[in-house]
Amino acid sequence: MLFNSIEFAFFLPIVFALYWFVADKNTKLQNFFLVLASYVFYGWWDWRFLSLIAFSSLVDYFVGVGMSNAQDERRRKMLLWISILVNLGFLGFFKYFNFFAENFAQAFTLLGNPIEVSRLNIILPVGISFYTFQTLSYSIDVYRGKLEANRDIIAFFAFVSFFPQLVAGPIERATNLLPQFYRERQFEYQKAADGMRQILWGLFKKVVIADNCAEFANLIFNNSSDYSGSTLVLGALFFTFQIYGDFSGYSDIAIGTARLFGFELKRNFAFPYFSRDIAEFWRRWHISLSTWFRDYLYIPLGGSRGGKWMQIRNTFAIFIVSGFWHGANWTFIAWGALNALYFLPLLLLGKNRQNIGIVAAGKLLPSLKDTISIVLTFVLTVLAWIFFRAESITHAWNYITEIFSMSLFTIPDFDGKKRALLALGFVGIMLLVEWLGREREHALERMLLPQSRYLRYAFYYILVVVILFFRGTEQEFIYFQF
Repeated sequence: MLFNSIEFAFFLPIVFALYWFVADKNTKLQNFFLVLASYVFYGWWDWRFLSLIAFSSLVDYFVGVGMSNAQDERRRKMLLWISILVNLGFLGFFKYFNFFAENFAQAFTLLGNPIEVSRLNIILPVGISFYTFQTLSYSIDVYRGKLEANRDIIAFFAFVSFFPQLVAGPIERATNLLPQFYRERQFEYQKAADGMRQILWGLFKKVVIADNCAEFANLIFNNSSDYSGSTLVLGALFFTFQIYGDFSGYSDIAIGTARLFGFELKRNFAFPYFSRDIAEFWRRWHISLSTWFRDYLYIPLGGSRGGKWMQIRNTFAIFIVSGFWHGANWTFIAWGALNALYFLPLLLLGKNRQNIGIVAAGKLLPSLKDTISIVLTFVLTVLAWIFFRAESITHAWNYITEIFSMSLFTIPDFDGKKRALLALGFVGIMLLVEWLGREREHALERMLLPQSRYLRYAFYYILVVVILFFRGTEQEFIYFQF
């Protein structure tokens, strides 16, 4: 079920009403109802995969209880490996089987021994990468002693399947989200109102920004050999704002929806296109995934404790694995490696944590130095996104090569330029609103002129009108495929 669908527009208020007016103040009943609602939400896409998420939940629930009861360290470690192998086994089969099989066959062909492999017609379960990492973090944290094993199976199933963030994050930690299922939850108007504002802004970014930009990004990328370098630059820019509007919009809707039910999810985006270097960008983009790799891969590999060589090795490891997490294609691995290369000079010079605070905090405009840094970081990010969007390494290389040809200095030419200008106009409005709200958790958390209720509500109504009348062709959320 899509957040921007008619089905969800009916689903959410019905679930909200039943949750608060039927199950109010009964935590166990609320949790049970959330499990049912979440399974309906997930099963709306394909009910057959409900058994997969249920099986993963059962495995990790009993692994956690087993580790809690076990006195022997070897038994605890064995149980942890059961969780790791089951979860990564499902992920590897559904997401990476064909990739490894095809590359295995190509390797033998290059060595002069061609072989044929059967490609399986596998449907990738929506959100499998997200809930797999979420349940893995639970098992690992229980093993490390950071978390008591959960013995309430309904609460645990609700934690794994919580519908606002089930299929595209944020990837929640059990230490943050699971305890919220134990506590009594009461409706709070202010929290719900803030959730509605965040949902509204998320819908604007998805429906108006991402879906409109997608039309032109798809047109230009799918026919890139027909266009000049200047047009390809626009295509890359359209995809840059498409993926941001799409994914950060989903995260805003997810976090806002969770607030309607009394839950606080972790922030997943912190205005990353205002970053002053690549290190800051990755502290602000897909925060839940970046911190997951930091805590469960980078630090166990040694983190920054060793010499420069170990730091470089570990940095490349998390970026490349992060790229591969996004999809079974060499383009994602190249995207991850390119970001690691961007990060390398900052690491070697010890400047990877020089921009921790909010840019131009307390000021209306950034300094000249910050402006140059933001623009340079944005350009590097746009170039990297070309690999993410391209169909192959060759496609990405040819795309970038044409950008840096003399055709870069021509006037862009493609179908629908007037509508494209309108889309870019909305992008400008989005950037302006987010710049003004960059010191908040989300752009609409505290509007300008908070004393004027009428101006605030006028702005909200304008957003609703824009969403209804300037929506692009409906596109599936990009991160559903991951």
